[in-house]
Amino acid sequence: QVQLVESGGGLVQAGGSLRLSCAASGRSFTDYFMGWFRQAPGKEREFVARISPSGGATFYAASVKGRFAISRDNAKNTVYLQMNSLKPEDTAIYYCAASRIGVSAASSYKDWGQGTHVTVSS
Repeated sequence: QVQLVESGGGLVQAGGSLRLSCAASGRSFTDYFMGWFRQAPGKEREFVARISPSGGATFYAASVKGRFAISRDNAKNTVYLQMNSLKPEDTAIYYCAASRIGVSAASSYKDWGQGTHVTVSS
């Protein structure tokens, strides 16, 4: 099991940027694929991005590709989500999660953080 704590959310105007961080503790961080998910009010949780244990492979949802970038620093046990060109529809609670396999399905991620709120104003 790995414990995850997100930070970096907040209020930003459309077109702006935010960087989310997710600090991990517990079992070896480098054993895990890491993912970012989000849940908007009244909507289901959706996949945003994932990164391989080494950081060498990334994958994005079509809605964020080209605007968001996922990265990780294994020395710091931290994964990041750089969000640029933010849109009001990016407003959601953002969660990081850990998985032993590199997939996008939320059900495959067993460890989750508590979430951080991102609000993008128009």
